[in-house]
Amino acid sequence: MLSIEALIVSILIFVLATFVGYFVITKVPPTLHTPLMSGTNAISGIIVVGAMIAAGRDSTTLTVILGTIAVFLGATNVFGGFLVTERMLKMFRRD
Repeated sequence: MLSIEALIVSILIFVLATFVGYFVITKVPPTLHTPLMSGTNAISGIIVVGAMIAAGRDSTTLTVILGTIAVFLGATNVFGGFLVTERMLKMFRRD
């Protein structure tokens, strides 16, 4: 079980990461959006693998449930990201 100090530090890190992520994403020019989307898809793929490992363990019911939810959300993010990237790349093709 987490102590109060560890919980506060974890929440603080989450809030700071949220602010940094928001400001980084809003400053990205449209020409860099597609390469960054591809990189994000790769990171989401790694998250899916980690979530599958967490869901496959027989630790507790909570870990299996959270791991399964993480697999679903990560896979949805990867699939949607590739669809958006493909759609954006079609805009630059000459047919």
